[in-house]
Parts: sequence; C-alpha cells; structure tokens
Amino acid sequence: MMGEVLKKAGYNVEYVQADYIAQFAGLKTGDLHVAMEIWETTGRDAMDEATATGRVENLGETGMMAIEEWWYPAYMKERCPGLPNWEALNDCAEEFATPETDPNGRYLGGPVTWGGFDDERAEALELDFEVVHAGTDAALFAELESAYQRQAPILLWVYAPHWAPIKYEGEWIEFPEYTADCYNDPSWGVNPDMAYDCGKPRGPIWKVSWAGVKDKWPGAHSAIQAFRVSNDEMGAMVAAVDLEGKDLDAVVAEWLANNEDTWKGWIGQ
Repeated sequence: MMGEVLKKAGYNVEYVQADYIAQFAGLKTGDLHVAMEIWETTGRDAMDEATATGRVENLGETGMMAIEEWWYPAYMKERCPGLPNWEALNDCAEEFATPETDPNGRYLGGPVTWGGFDDERAEALELDFEVVHAGTDAALFAELESAYQRQAPILLWVYAPHWAPIKYEGEWIEFPEYTADCYNDPSWGVNPDMAYDCGKPRGPIWKVSWAGVKDKWPGAHSAIQAFRVSNDEMGAMVAAVDLEGKDLDAVVAEWLANNEDTWKGWIGQ
C-alpha cells in the first residue's frame, strides 16, 4: 500500500524481501530504506538497538495494534463460563482436552521459531495444559478452521491484525498484564519462583527507515510518517488475499480507489 502510494507521488519503488530481524543491518547501511511492519511484540528490542545507533529512524505507529495471545472460539465459553479469565482454564482443562492430552487441555502454539514463551507460561501459571506447537502458520489456522466447523474444542495462538479474529467469533485469554519485570524477574507476579507468569506484550506496529531517507526523499519521509491503517482494514485485506484468493495487487488497487482522500493527504495532494 505504501509503495503504491509513493509511486503515485512519482517515486521509484523496489520491493526487497529481507529477514525480519536481519533487515535492520540493511537499514543501518542504507542498503534498505523503509520497513513498514515492526511489531512491538517481537521486534521492539531490535528496533530500539537500531535507532540508538542514529542510523535508523522510527517513523511512528502504523495505526495497527499488535496482539498475539491464547485465543478460543466463542462456543467454548459456553463450556467454560469463567473465560476469558486465565484462572478458569484449570477449571475446564478437560473441555479443551484431546485424546492425546486428556485429562490435560491442549494449547496449540505457533511454530517454535516464533518464540512467545508459551511452554514457560503454562508452567509458570501451573496450567493443566499441554503445549503443542504447529509446524507452520498454515497448519495452525487449518486446525482452527477444522475445529470451528465441528464446534470442537480448541485453544490456540491467534494474532491480529489477521483474518482469523475477523472470520471467527472468539476471545483472547486475559492473563496477568505483561510487564518487562514479568519476563526478567521471577519474583514478579503470581509465581514467585518463575518468570513468564503473565500474558504476551501488546502494542503498536511501527514504521522505520534508514536515517538518510529524511534528507534524500523528504516527501516520501513525510508520507510514510502519515501512513495509518486500522487492524480491521488490514485484516479485511489479508482475508481477501488469503481466504478469497484475490490478487494482492488488485486488493491494494481497490483500497487506493476507495480511499483516495486518505492517501492523497499522506502525499500532500
């Protein structure tokens, strides 16, 4: 979206794939110029380290708020009325059980490479749940689709912005609120002996750039700073591509056509 808006303003844009964390090395040197999606939940430390060098600039929030947390479909609340409070999980662990985990409940985490400390969280909060990791993003949401169609028990990692919390009715578990001390200081929280006895961090999705963008392309710099889109808008577009099979470029073109006043404001037209 941002790239196509910059093209409308007369800029040449090249899209380059780069590793999520390793891209900061390219931003520091100016080999990469702009990254539009740094999640507070997973990229904050790398972003802060890069901006502290003075060679990378934080261009502000995208308007989207990152949530990554344990999630259940609404029909499970009928079987476990104490939800979304995390303390209700042990009261109805068997409601979330599968033949492989019974009598413990089953929590389907993301791929191990995502991190997230779900195994540590379950242990620290003494949850009667077995953490099972999906092999891929696609496998994670395929299990949700299958369970939802059958109204079968499921508790899993869902994140937003994404199409899943738009397509399916449900709620995130409400754990003790994240603080840095929760992850770093075992004495913090309900378990005095273990860290991670809280939920995952939440917060903005950020835009960053090579520090030289401001001087080399000041108009683009201002436009990127002005970029804003909501979770619902982005989730609907992701759903159009992932669920409805629409072409990515076509979805972006449709958004541009329907939001001309918005993006023209970004580029000062």
